[in-house]
Amino acid sequence: MNGLVVVGVDGSASGLTAAEAAAREAALRGAGLRVVHAFLWPAMHVPMAPSTIGPPESGLRNLVDRFMSEAVERARAAAPEVKIDQVVLTGEPLTVLEAQSRGAELVVVGSRGMGGFVGLLVGSTAVHLAAHGRCPVLVVREQPATEGPIVLGVDGSAAGRKAVDFAFAEAALRKAPLVALHTWTPWNAPLPPPQDPSEPYAYEPGALAEEEKRLLSEALAGHRDRYPDVVVEQRTVRGGAREVLIEASRSAQLVVVGARGRGGFTGLLLGSVSQALLHHAHCPVAVVRGAGERD
Repeated sequence: MNGLVVVGVDGSASGLTAAEAAAREAALRGAGLRVVHAFLWPAMHVPMAPSTIGPPESGLRNLVDRFMSEAVERARAAAPEVKIDQVVLTGEPLTVLEAQSRGAELVVVGSRGMGGFVGLLVGSTAVHLAAHGRCPVLVVREQPATEGPIVLGVDGSAAGRKAVDFAFAEAALRKAPLVALHTWTPWNAPLPPPQDPSEPYAYEPGALAEEEKRLLSEALAGHRDRYPDVVVEQRTVRGGAREVLIEASRSAQLVVVGARGRGGFTGLLLGSVSQALLHHAHCPVAVVRGAGERD
């Protein structure tokens, strides 16, 4: 086995969709797939066996066995060639999946699970795992599209370099074009803002836009040589990152972002852009923590 993709399932429809997506990711990588369920009830000393007054197929343990079998079946149907194993571990989902992420290439979860509140777009496990996972985390909502580009949010930060690496590799695996998208405003650009807000171009007209184009090109430098078959479109857009990336996700099969970017507060594990995409993107979102980012 060349690597491992881990998927967390909990019996929800979102978890089953995640199992299918994870199987396809494992197939692309030539990796194995591990289907994981975090079984919290044994730690709370809740009876696992069927009730003496209920049918023999009832009981929490039988319920878990049934939906684990369904998740494995869905994964196997999506990628018959992938070697699949399944594990049920006692513990809280975030703790279990964070531990599993330490030996994985990718962890996949559904956007919402069995405990999700009505109207809540993304469950707490998905958000927290994106912040704490030790490998890239792919959050899947509904049935992922297999067409469209990979959209990469680039901010030029050191923390975002691993997201660039992941996006190029993913585009190569999927044989998909890559749209590298960088947004800017006069107030978040690396050049100092004008002293007088009434004069947005106190410096050379067009200097900010050119500087941002240069920043994007530098962030992608070297990757085109390593991935010559990936067709890359560079877009530098004046506007807010959240709004621009959410709009771009409408026609994408995947959006890739760093966990934190330029301007992120020290100690904040998940930035506002990545959180907004987890909640509002129209396609799956991969969140990639940067080198040296720690809990």
